Amino acid sequence: MSLDRPVTPDPYELLPAVPAFDVTSADVTDGQPLKQDQMYDAGNTSPQLSWEPGPEGTQSYVVTCFDPDAPIVSGFWHWVAVDIPADVTSLDTGAGASDDTLPDGAFHVRNDFSEQRFGGAAPPEGDQVHRYYFVVHAVKEPKLGVDSSASPAVVGFNLAFKTLARGMVVGTYQF
Repeated sequence: MSLDRPVTPDPYELLPAVPAFDVTSADVTDGQPLKQDQMYDAGNTSPQLSWEPGPEGTQSYVVTCFDPDAPIVSGFWHWVAVDIPADVTSLDTGAGASDDTLPDGAFHVRNDFSEQRFGGAAPPEGDQVHRYYFVVHAVKEPKLGVDSSASPAVVGFNLAFKTLARGMVVGTYQF
């Protein structure tokens, strides 16, 4: 079986436009390969992320990591952290390990590994370069309105209506 296929478009270009803000990372360089620590089988450690405060009206944040290049129609969700308080503008390396390592009040929904935590990059061997979109969504409500049993799709649906702005840094990986 061949995994040859076109490169998936940037999924965030397909959503309603919102203002952007800067997201930086000590662990991810935009457009460059992820570190071994961010691989599922070699550390499985969420990267450090910092961001500018969201625009006026920001009441919380959601942080996600999405791979649109997985060889499935829906892409692959690696990380979804919800209800991060508005006064938080960074997450330390490893903050995605569990709900206990997130800021007070924040929680994870399950990723596509069926884990409520960060799940590192794990593209199929020999596949094309995968992109990992680490996205910080500034949310106009203090709570997104989901609980930890929500799927990433339900979180994304809510974000479509409640995102004031977003920023991202994109890492890559090819096995």
